[in-house]
Amino acid sequence: MLYHLLYPLHSEYSVFYIFRYITFRTIYATITALVISFILGPWLIDKLSRLQIGQSIRKVGPESHFKKEGTPTMGGTLILLAIVLPTLLWTDLSNVYVWVTLLVTIGFGVVGFFDDYRKVRSKSSDGLSARQKMLSLTLLATTAGIILYLYPPFQTTLAVPFFKGLLPDLGVFYIPFAVLVIVGASNAVNLTDGLDGLAIGPTIIASGTYLLFAYLAGNARLSSYLQISSVQGAGELAVLCGAMVGAGLGFLWFNTYPAQVFMGDVGSLSLGGALGTIAVITKQEIVLVIVGGIFVVEALSVIFQVTSFRLYGRRIFRMAPLHHHFELKGWAEPKIIVRFWIISIILALVALSTLKLR
Repeated sequence: MLYHLLYPLHSEYSVFYIFRYITFRTIYATITALVISFILGPWLIDKLSRLQIGQSIRKVGPESHFKKEGTPTMGGTLILLAIVLPTLLWTDLSNVYVWVTLLVTIGFGVVGFFDDYRKVRSKSSDGLSARQKMLSLTLLATTAGIILYLYPPFQTTLAVPFFKGLLPDLGVFYIPFAVLVIVGASNAVNLTDGLDGLAIGPTIIASGTYLLFAYLAGNARLSSYLQISSVQGAGELAVLCGAMVGAGLGFLWFNTYPAQVFMGDVGSLSLGGALGTIAVITKQEIVLVIVGGIFVVEALSVIFQVTSFRLYGRRIFRMAPLHHHFELKGWAEPKIIVRFWIISIILALVALSTLKLR
């Protein structure tokens, strides 16, 4: 909005030329998201508490979680507001990629909202059925995939890390591939959201990483130098990623151990969906497995646990997702959280190394 209102004035007032720069708008989108989080956070937490919108804890989980019963949930609405408002304020709103990402982010957030609402209303950990949730997410992701496929500048090639000359064109099959990435990322973040600050930390790190990927993909000169896929217009997603970083940091202020509020599915599904969509648009889909390695491992731990139990009647882990396994081994919650954050930083650095390694 500000880009469209103020940048045209640069011909008369040179100071407004600064709105042309993605870096400037990214910085202020981040700051705006932080300010929104700090201003609205206390009010939202108080409102959720008054409405008795509290977290229901599964009795089969670790006993240390029982004391968290009743902690305000659905705090992901704060994250959504802190992402969407700065994005609308600081991006070029004529950019298709921005709207596709917002479609997924808001759409997944709405699905998560109804899931959380059912849990709160029923006073249990049962929300939407797995079929209802997956169908809704898949329809939204498919819509985004079709829009990208039909958008002429967008390429359906698949970039393979460490092999920059290998660019297979998936054609129409890129649509189901994009759906897999977006829905998979969303569910992986959702499964990771089990300890105070555990999911939002790696999300902030991944958002910052994709901020750089988006900026490089949108810059023809830099993408050519690095021999990565050039995606005209993808640079605007750096502004959105900046808003995600700011929103994540702002939410972490209230979500850090011991948490004053939980994000709920409204936050985890929307954040994962946003990361998956940005990965697809910037042509860094496979790299998301590295950047979001914590999310991947958490999701795989659930898959392996369920598969092993159904086939052999045995459990691989004491409890899944993986963070619960370490809890039951006696690790303190803050230790698990911080160590997972450290691993996320290392994985982000490895992902960034793919820009030069071949």
